[in-house]
Formats: sequence, structure tokens, C-alpha cells
Amino acid sequence: MPQYRVSEAANLLGVSDDTVRRWIDGGQLTGHRDQAGRRVVDGAELAAFAREQARSAADPSTVGRSARNRFVGLVTEVTADRVMAQVELQCGPHRVVSLMSTEAVRELGLRPGVLAVAVVKSTQVVVETPGDRS
Repeated sequence: MPQYRVSEAANLLGVSDDTVRRWIDGGQLTGHRDQAGRRVVDGAELAAFAREQARSAADPSTVGRSARNRFVGLVTEVTADRVMAQVELQCGPHRVVSLMSTEAVRELGLRPGVLAVAVVKSTQVVVETPGDRS
């Protein structure tokens, strides 16, 4: 079973090392000591915790949709000409960029600071791993 050091878990969750330590001390995560004496968190538990934490960024819309990949965030930049626009959102640690019509930007009222949801519907998703973590 893969295990992650506190610093690795913090990086994956987008928080500080101290936050992960507080979660371990508070019982929200279970920490163990590895053979070198460092605090580690079980990978499966970390994945479940990450999923639960992600639920807190609720989709503010009440629209039902088949797309499962929704990223709630703030619009950080809009670059538009007469026809097309580029809209950037910061969704937690993720920067999401969408190209759309300038008309759609106007209709949706997209401008920096606006809360929005990036919905991604894709037929192909590539998954990579950094190597053996067993």
C-alpha cells in the first residue's frame, strides 16, 4: 500500500505541512511512522480524505448534468475580442482555461471575481503515475 510523507500529503492536498500534522493530531487523518521514523499517511486513506475535502467546494448551480468533472472557482482573467474570449478560472490549486464566444462571456457576466463552475466533458482522460509507490 502506498504511503505519503506529511510534506507529500500536504502538496497533494494543497495545504501546508502544519495543516496535515494538525489533521493527524486531531484524528481526521491517521498518521503512522515509517521505517525511518517519519510520519506517513496511508494512500487509500489520503485518497478518501481528499475526496471528502473536495465535496466542500459545492457547485452553486442547481442544474443537473451528466458531466462529473466540475471545478468550482473564481474567474481570474477574461481576454476578449469581438468574436472569441479566453476565460481563466482558479479552482483551488487548478488553473482552468476555457475558450468561448465573447457573446457567451457577456451573457454569463464573466469577469474577474465572479464565482463560476468549469464543467469538463471528455471522452478521453489520460492517467499517469510517477512510478512505483508500493
